[in-house]
Amino acid sequence: MRVFYKAYPNYEELSEKLSWSHYLELMIIQDKDKRNFYEKECINSNWSVRELRRQLDTSLFERLLLSDGKANKEKVLELSKVGQTISKPSDIVKQPYVFEFLGIKEQKPILEKDLEYKLIKHIEDFLLELGKGFMFVGSQQRITLNNTDYYVDMVFYNKFLKSYVLIDLKMNGLKAENLGQMNLYLNYYENDINSEEDGKPIGIILCAEKDKVMLEYALGGLSNNIFASTYTYYIPDKEMLINEVEKVLKENSQ
Repeated sequence: MRVFYKAYPNYEELSEKLSWSHYLELMIIQDKDKRNFYEKECINSNWSVRELRRQLDTSLFERLLLSDGKANKEKVLELSKVGQTISKPSDIVKQPYVFEFLGIKEQKPILEKDLEYKLIKHIEDFLLELGKGFMFVGSQQRITLNNTDYYVDMVFYNKFLKSYVLIDLKMNGLKAENLGQMNLYLNYYENDINSEEDGKPIGIILCAEKDKVMLEYALGGLSNNIFASTYTYYIPDKEMLINEVEKVLKENSQ
């Protein structure tokens, strides 16, 4: 009980939306900002204890801070006060995405269609990993242009951004032609699928690895919301992520 009262000295202000089991998980988080973030996310996103444990295990807090390649004090404070906010397309993109729930063994080769099938079979976990406000529309969504059929691997809709989110899965490294193809998909959705209330569609290419320099050159001049992120089948090294966040925060405080 000492640990609990140390973490929550004003225990009378605890949220009724969270169970004692939630607080048992939360109170062992030593960093106050980090603990506040997970508490806000549990309340805002209605996480179960199981979902909270998964996001703790996969270091969601650190991944969000490092998603854009850097972290800063202002973002830490915002996350700790209100949780994850979604006001622009880049807010929904993580680095990396973690698919440990698929149970794929290390070094086991897998095809893109098999990865898609496994994600659909675990769509509840995949939606949790994608983040707030995602609804699954379908897989292999057909686009026909000049009598040629194209297929978007997975299509979602984000209710906060009011935008379709198109996801392409790539088993290898990101290639420039992948970005061009996604740009085609987004133009089609904006012109032929969007309603007047919808925002610009968003494209996310999930790949095994990406090259930052190639990405910057390939995206130059493209006005569409195209993002590339990597994925992993294994829980990331928590200590490494925590140390990276602390290092960047220290650099920003100087």
